[in-house]
Amino acid sequence: MTLLDRILGPRVSREEMQEHAGRYRLPTALFGGSALLLVLSIFLPYWVLTLKAPQFPDGLTIQAFVNRLEGDVVELEGLNHYVGLGSFDDGAVFERSIAIGAIIVLAGLLAAALLFHSRWVVLFTMPAILFPVGFVADLQWWLWRYGHNLDSSAPFAKAVGEFTPPIFGPAEIAQFDTLALPGPGFLLALLAAVMTGVGLWFHRKAYKPLVDELAGAE
Repeated sequence: MTLLDRILGPRVSREEMQEHAGRYRLPTALFGGSALLLVLSIFLPYWVLTLKAPQFPDGLTIQAFVNRLEGDVVELEGLNHYVGLGSFDDGAVFERSIAIGAIIVLAGLLAAALLFHSRWVVLFTMPAILFPVGFVADLQWWLWRYGHNLDSSAPFAKAVGEFTPPIFGPAEIAQFDTLALPGPGFLLALLAAVMTGVGLWFHRKAYKPLVDELAGAE
């Protein structure tokens, strides 16, 4: 057996595939479905923030996609100026510049994982599992950074003071009530992570007996 064969893992015979087709197709379907969900998530907002104040009774909403912001961005930028918050344009510049490409790579890794019937499959699936955690951690970091680097010369900077808004849920910042919720894009990415984890479990269940059998034959 060559090194490549060891990395890719045992191949499934035609007879075995016909007899237990569902066993081997399930992880394929889960990995493939996860890749599709990740690609679809690019087109949907990952984070939604709604802000209400006496001067904005209808509220202001901002939708954060992986590479851009949409919604009442101009109005919120005006509020940021008075409070002392930095411009949205200065936040997560690097992350936004690579986001779409990175997600496509994650989907490609999941597609490549279909070729592996060994433990090496973990290297190709783990990034998709960890991606939602990384997104939340990075977003929380930027929220903290914005709230703890106020421009002291801004009119209401001292009145507001340093703060760390929660990444999800309600909060009060001075006279503003905010509500942050996960967007549909993030929920798709989270579902993709769960499906990938389940796919790994079924992958091990399907292929580990073949790996053990092959090792015993050697």
